[in-house]
Amino acid sequence: MKIFSLSIIFLVATLCLSPPPALAKRHPGGAKAGNGSSYLVLINGKTFREQNADLRRPPASLTKIMTALIILERARLDDVVTVSRAAAGETGSRVGVRRGERFRVRDLLAASLIASANDATRALADHVAGSQPAFVQLMNERAHALGLGDTRFSNVCGHDQKGLYTTARDLVILTERALRLPAFADLVAQRSMRIQTATGRRTIAFHNVNRLIGRYAGARGVKTGTTPNAGQCLVAVAERDNIRVFLVLMHSRKRWQLAPALLDAGFARARAENLQVVGRRENDAAAP
Repeated sequence: MKIFSLSIIFLVATLCLSPPPALAKRHPGGAKAGNGSSYLVLINGKTFREQNADLRRPPASLTKIMTALIILERARLDDVVTVSRAAAGETGSRVGVRRGERFRVRDLLAASLIASANDATRALADHVAGSQPAFVQLMNERAHALGLGDTRFSNVCGHDQKGLYTTARDLVILTERALRLPAFADLVAQRSMRIQTATGRRTIAFHNVNRLIGRYAGARGVKTGTTPNAGQCLVAVAERDNIRVFLVLMHSRKRWQLAPALLDAGFARARAENLQVVGRRENDAAAP
């Protein structure tokens, strides 16, 4: 009898401490990104939902959005880049470009945006500005010109480093500017890519590290980023039936669960509001 009683007590305690299945699986809204996270969701350019959107945070490889913008504004896609020693030695995410190899700008840019390759990114920066510090100066000047008052860069790849920060709101402005450039918009929407050295002697293949591409209906990009200080970051754009949902998520722990849920919530709100408008019009038409 004593063993039976203890078993009952253990079962009741377990049920009380465990969240109900319906709550455990809830998503926005619905799910929350967590008090420590920052996010901003826009529907057709209008703010739908936000949390800590003006809090300065390290952006990890979302930094490469600005790097790519500078490259596209200052270099030609068919320019040939010689991989520098510093680029070949970059740490973190890489595609394995080698010192002295030559690639076209368009191919290194693809590796930077699709595979989030630090070696390709650094090679581009060294090609355009001669050094990382010189390129970082261009990034900060461009940020100022765009009115990004809460953004500062200290390296071209997004490594955790003092003086590198931005906000979810600033990232919307930056990304929208980059998406105006067809080359940028096309690359961030690609699921995979193969690039070659300028001589054609070596081919490198890679896949998009953005898991939404090819898996989430209507996903058009844009960029992921992850470091110990930044956590999991994501800028995502999805389009369906003339509805455009834009998401910036920073310092998350469950990026690939939260992002689809936040995007879904945006589409659901847009459809609901559209139905309400249609309903009012139909009622107006029926009125005497």
